[in-house]
Amino acid sequence: MSIYKACKLATAPGTIGSLIATALAGYVIATGASLALVLLLAPVSARAENSGAAPAHWPDSLQDSDFLFEGAPDKAIVELGRNLFFDPILSGNRNISCGTCHDPARGSGDGVALSIGEGGIGFGPDRRTKDGITERIPRNAQALWNIGAKEYLSMFHDGRVEPDPVATFQSGFWTPAREHLPQGLENLLAAQAMFPVLSASEMAGQKGENPVATAVAEDRVTDAWDLLAARLQATPKYRELFRAAFPDLDDITMVAAANALAAFQSHAFRADNSPFDVFLRGDQTALQGDARAGADLFFGKAECSDCHAGSLLTDHDFHAIAVPQIGPGKGHGEDKSLWRASGFARTTEDEGRYRVSFDPVDLFAFRTPSLRNVTLTGPWGHDGAFADLEMMVRHHLDSVASLETYDADATELPVVDQIIEQTGKGSSLIFRPVNPERRAAFDMRDTWVQRSDELRGRIARANTLAPVHLSDRDVAQIMAFLDALTDPSALDRSELVPQMVPSGLAPQPAPKMPDG
Repeated sequence: MSIYKACKLATAPGTIGSLIATALAGYVIATGASLALVLLLAPVSARAENSGAAPAHWPDSLQDSDFLFEGAPDKAIVELGRNLFFDPILSGNRNISCGTCHDPARGSGDGVALSIGEGGIGFGPDRRTKDGITERIPRNAQALWNIGAKEYLSMFHDGRVEPDPVATFQSGFWTPAREHLPQGLENLLAAQAMFPVLSASEMAGQKGENPVATAVAEDRVTDAWDLLAARLQATPKYRELFRAAFPDLDDITMVAAANALAAFQSHAFRADNSPFDVFLRGDQTALQGDARAGADLFFGKAECSDCHAGSLLTDHDFHAIAVPQIGPGKGHGEDKSLWRASGFARTTEDEGRYRVSFDPVDLFAFRTPSLRNVTLTGPWGHDGAFADLEMMVRHHLDSVASLETYDADATELPVVDQIIEQTGKGSSLIFRPVNPERRAAFDMRDTWVQRSDELRGRIARANTLAPVHLSDRDVAQIMAFLDALTDPSALDRSELVPQMVPSGLAPQPAPKMPDG
């Protein structure tokens, strides 16, 4: 359960928290004290009543102070982070970068439902397997727009990287690395940057392929980070860039690299000049016609802003809304039916936030995404189940009915030419191609959960999204408003990709060719 959700439960109408909030409000009126605490504790019903469709109750416009580094990170640190972001040197086999799946020319994602990570070649929908992969990435590559905003409370679809307010760990963050996460990470975004490099299917590779992957597979995560830092230390250009960015740093560390990656992302993916932003700054002509009508619906009877709230249009909370599952899942759950049918020893579900909080109310719940530049960030859903944004919107009208009628076989997933599986020979661990006769059995995992009445039923029973009636005209107007959330500069930021990176490897994605 998130802090936000805990506050909502604690201050529900009729609870002690609600009474305390009411008393605090009286105290503020009497004394002129700060409103901050009262706004945090205000009963949900009261806040809902005050979030009507009138523009006065719409979000505030974004300001520099809303972002890390007050919107102005050090230029030398940003330049270092830029090189690290697009350099495959941070992957175990030196064949994939952060930018491969977070392409600034593709809405800061890669344009596919479930990415081909480590072991692939090419970019976006054209990416294919080269040396074979063990699985598709089980969740959609998240968009990075405004990821440097201070209001973020967690990272990843399930929020598994979040602040540790009671200082359980010296790092100051709750993460899968627990006590092994080093100190010195400056913010939540930097903490997040420590983890994609540890994922076998995303960036690290498989045990035995390279020392980083082997360290990860043996749960020696600090060794893996040290190995990557040693690569950077051995690269003259990186030594130069780190000295410029961190003059007091003696030796390059993964912590310093993560801090630079955070600074770059905060700067590079800021996008707050959409028509909606212009309207919030006072230009009443920026939203007109269907876009304005759609905004009124969004903040009014359609109830979109119940979850998509605030300047980033997210409450940063976790909700189960019955998005259909496609792809291999995260290996959650107890169901062994795929194992029995295919011979591949694996469970297939993705139970979302529940696997972080272990609170039953979080079963199949995922973090509310920001809707900034949402027209550019498809496919949509935590697993990219919806290739059409309007269908994603319509799913919210009756999510369980949408789940039941969803056709997983019609979903386009990147072609996977070669699958490898872990096996053993004597005392050695090896990976070899899946026998062609077993390939069809392997592919069953991509649609298994959606095809199963029992597993699909688990998702439906966890749903918390109530149906809402909107006409086709209403939906069209909401779509017009969503389009007005697009910052024109976000359409293509491929100029961010450097022509060369310090490792001497080819930048990923491929840089835009210079004019002339």
